[in-house]
Amino acid sequence: MSRALCVRHHLEDRAGLIGDAFEARGVTVQTVMLDAGSPTPSLSGSDYLIILGSKHAVYDEAVEAAWFGRELELLGHAEDQGVPVLGICFGAQALCRHYGGVVAPAAQPEIGWYEIEVSAEVDLPRGPWFEYHYDACQLPARAREWARTARAVQAFSIGSNVGVQFHPEIDARQLADWFAAGDDDPRDFFIDHEALLAQTERETPAARRRAQALVDLFLAHAGHGH
Repeated sequence: MSRALCVRHHLEDRAGLIGDAFEARGVTVQTVMLDAGSPTPSLSGSDYLIILGSKHAVYDEAVEAAWFGRELELLGHAEDQGVPVLGICFGAQALCRHYGGVVAPAAQPEIGWYEIEVSAEVDLPRGPWFEYHYDACQLPARAREWARTARAVQAFSIGSNVGVQFHPEIDARQLADWFAAGDDDPRDFFIDHEALLAQTERETPAARRRAQALVDLFLAHAGHGH
């Protein structure tokens, strides 16, 4: 059985719908923490690497000094060992940075459910996908853009790796946990938490199917890496 190492940065985070999709396809998902108080996980025995989101920014020098520098090193190990990476939100931005792209504050955040514009040759559902980000990727030259909105690149590949700016792992339970853990977030853009939770509850069954399609696309892409 194949194995995916899933890196999270907060205790309330989990692989969610993406983890379920991997498990359903015979890939065991092991979730580990990477933050200032935890060691750098080992990729030994892993066939894939999943990197989840974070409240932090990939360009924050204090975060890089505390732990993100080690995450960039982990991405280097994945590259050296030929382990394909699925980067989600912060994880996608980490991929972008590792391969020479730039991540910077977006003109406007995207919070909520958004449809995306998908390149004709990419078999990725248009969504809606759940967004919760304040930054945007400027892709390196070797990246291939898969999807975007007016505000940000939404999906891309670099070699056998795939990054998505949205959160395909999200379900109502995960969002409720984020809100419970994020009451002191200074970047709260006056979100109607109850309305967004209700919408997420309605979207979860279809979001589960979209997550499965994304994992199928990632696994197929990782197999040929172009």
